[in-house]
Amino acid sequence: MLADAIARGLRQYAMSVDVALDGAQALERAGSTRYDVVVLDRDLPEVLGDEVCRRLVRDGGQHTRILMLTAASTVQDRIEGLNLGADDYLPKPFAFAELVARVHALLRRVAPARPPVIERAGIRLDPAQRVVVRDSRYVRLAPKEFAVLYVLLSAEGAVVSAEELLERAWDENADPFTNTMRTTIGTLRKKLGQPGVIDTVVGAGYRIP
Repeated sequence: MLADAIARGLRQYAMSVDVALDGAQALERAGSTRYDVVVLDRDLPEVLGDEVCRRLVRDGGQHTRILMLTAASTVQDRIEGLNLGADDYLPKPFAFAELVARVHALLRRVAPARPPVIERAGIRLDPAQRVVVRDSRYVRLAPKEFAVLYVLLSAEGAVVSAEELLERAWDENADPFTNTMRTTIGTLRKKLGQPGVIDTVVGAGYRIP
């Protein structure tokens, strides 16, 4: 229940979230998908969270940031968790706003480091406040529209493939054969207004030059 509640909350902040309910499932998914941030409970069944942390750090720690979320809250517990390779440690119970702030802080540390506020092509995007402004005009976006814009702006002019957009802006339940992504791109273009800033690169994907 807690995992599902956290996932629903993070999705409201335009994050793409997958949920694993045990350590074995977590390792399986991490082996096929590169996650920017993992919110990891130390008390997982099947494979303990500590072992999941060790393997994630061993196999891809340079790309994935780990936030340990656990009821163990003593100083020694925090030291042990950080020594395993975790990047941050948040004891239960916690304020959800703090969890979101810590996830955003870890996202900024993903290589290459991302600035707190992204500015490009007259667009200013603040992921922490979920605010988008274009040429001094506030743009109200739905969560998926915000997520797509964030991925495109973070690419710094590079082309982002449709596959990468689906992986980064949607969750594991996304159907790659639907028109959902194209519809979202179309709506996002209308909301951002003229002149258009999202280019379609035929056969390759999308970009904001």
